[in-house]
Amino acid sequence: MFCPFCNHRDSRVLESRLTAENSVRRRREYEGCGKRFTTYEKLETVQFLVVKRSGIREPYIRDKLRAGISRACAKTTVTAEQIDDLVDSVENELLASGRREVAASMLGEIGLRLLSNLDQVAYVRFASVYRQFRSIEDFIAELNLLRAEQTVRKDGADSLDAAAPSVVLRGGKAGSS
Repeated sequence: MFCPFCNHRDSRVLESRLTAENSVRRRREYEGCGKRFTTYEKLETVQFLVVKRSGIREPYIRDKLRAGISRACAKTTVTAEQIDDLVDSVENELLASGRREVAASMLGEIGLRLLSNLDQVAYVRFASVYRQFRSIEDFIAELNLLRAEQTVRKDGADSLDAAAPSVVLRGGKAGSS
């Protein structure tokens, strides 16, 4: 690597550390001019294509997934670091699958599964956009599914109770699954 100031080739690494983004931050000093600057090294991953519902294929863009999850997590207790970790986890699962093309539905389902463990409000927000909710019944059905999953996790049971709890709307109207 050449110095951006004097174009000298020899540098000395003063400090290296891992960052939260799975990269290495290096502080360098060039012997020619003595100036310092920082470089980042990140593992280059194989890019994959996302197959949309319409059948159109487009390159996976991390920022699009992060933006959608960030919107869902707005005004919740979820931190930016937790969002980055969630996006990293989604990417790791997709890379582990070994596929070069991934259905947008698979991308969304992985995001939903991870969000359900992180924040229930963010989960419902993301699900409402991702699953294209059109009515209050769609919300009620999703809330009942979320509640049932939470019950299974708490009980450690493999099957749901026959009388799954329902969600009650304002005005006393109840929804059932």
